[in-house]
Amino acid sequence: MSTLPVEPAWKLSGRAPESRWLLTGLWSCEAVGIVGGEPKCCKSFLALDLAVAVASGTPALRRFPVASPGRVLLYAAEDALHIVRARLEGICAAADCRLQDLDIQVITAPSVRLDLPADRDALERTVADLKPKLLILDPFVRLHRIDENSSGEVAPLLAYLRELQRRHALAVLLVHHAKKTAGHIRAGQALRGSSEFHAWGDSNLYLRREPSGQLTLTVEHRAAPSPPSLPLELQQHGPALALAVLAPTATDVPPSSLDERITSALESAERPLPLAELRSLCRVRNATLHERLTALTRAGHLVRDTDGYRLARINTTETREGP
Repeated sequence: MSTLPVEPAWKLSGRAPESRWLLTGLWSCEAVGIVGGEPKCCKSFLALDLAVAVASGTPALRRFPVASPGRVLLYAAEDALHIVRARLEGICAAADCRLQDLDIQVITAPSVRLDLPADRDALERTVADLKPKLLILDPFVRLHRIDENSSGEVAPLLAYLRELQRRHALAVLLVHHAKKTAGHIRAGQALRGSSEFHAWGDSNLYLRREPSGQLTLTVEHRAAPSPPSLPLELQQHGPALALAVLAPTATDVPPSSLDERITSALESAERPLPLAELRSLCRVRNATLHERLTALTRAGHLVRDTDGYRLARINTTETREGP
């Protein structure tokens, strides 16, 4: 009988969660997760926005940088293909890119059933052949004929998607509905059906329509800090629409990733900061901070001198203005 693969603990990846993003602060690298929300909360628009971002390398929602761009594989089970194209073109207009330049592959099969072995095998062969960076399945309710309230029926389908993610090193985004009139419930607990959905996700995005009519986005990560909720709006771009983050009305939204926290601390200080002071400001382990400082310095974003770390562009300015 074969044995399970093992590896010494000291050989395991030492990369911190903050340094492993698909979309910085929004979706972890090779994460499985949910885009959830009640009907008419723009879940599909958000999923397509992430597709354009990953395929083009432009920031999602014009705010979240893409750390690892690549091919996207999309299955939109509820929308006609011409509607999918029109929505993607609208998002491309907002992102200042062209749809024909993007590697977004759309599954055109009339149905895909994750509860059928033949369809699971076909999806895996497609993933193995195309090697996408991100797989989007929209929505879950059209991908099966099981009881979504039964943990025993939901868990095997989610386990299949987790296995697909691990075997082919890709991120999997599943669009799923929330319970109607669930505005008073915590976002993850508002997902329709079994609690398996909430527990499954590494990165989850929740859209909610407030009583005022304001659309808000809540971000949740298994292994990284989550930013505050963001107000969104569906805006017109030529003949099409795309989601956009509304400008904060009072205080700026705090940076979500460690790289952003480092940059923000250095910009606020306007002087070099030693490692100990940066650690206190960024609230992170010393080893994690040192890893990101080293990477940012090697990439040319930071400069290290005897006084500590500073932004490279500040250093350049001071050099030009010096004697």
